[in-house]
Amino acid sequence: MSKLEKGYVHVYTGNGKGKTTAAIGLAVRAAAAGLKTYAAQFMKNFMYGELRTLDRLYDYITVEQFGDDGFVFKKEEPDEKLISKIKEGLAAAKEKMLSGEYDLIVLDEICVSHYFKLVTTEEILAFIKEKPKSVELILTGRYCPQEVIDAADLVTEMNEIKHYYEKGVEARKGIES
Repeated sequence: MSKLEKGYVHVYTGNGKGKTTAAIGLAVRAAAAGLKTYAAQFMKNFMYGELRTLDRLYDYITVEQFGDDGFVFKKEEPDEKLISKIKEGLAAAKEKMLSGEYDLIVLDEICVSHYFKLVTTEEILAFIKEKPKSVELILTGRYCPQEVIDAADLVTEMNEIKHYYEKGVEARKGIES
């Protein structure tokens, strides 16, 4: 049973770094308060460093990954298998959200999944509408649709001002991966 009286809808979007990190930070903070989080990661299939740490908080935080982003780097259209995997992830997250077992639900990279037409605005809005009163819902990813921003209670836009990638710095273990 949820320990929150009222849950809100957060959106972390923008081109700057830190959207997933903010969502994970919130999950860790929630765990410290005895709250349980379910996070569905879309378009990610890599064992990022933070997932190894979250494994240690398995009593409080559950993370599942759905799909990958290989088609982006190959400059190909996403295939039906990937679209199906994303829809499966959204259905799994909805089931967890409605189960009463979790206080926080994170849809990591759902906005960028929308950008690549793997999920529709209507599907995201329907998910938000079905959120129980006591569940906190966090949506992350670049290119958040305006309708989702309008439906949210809290929106944070991460703006990139300067990034060392521009100087050729690759993702570093423990910092970006």
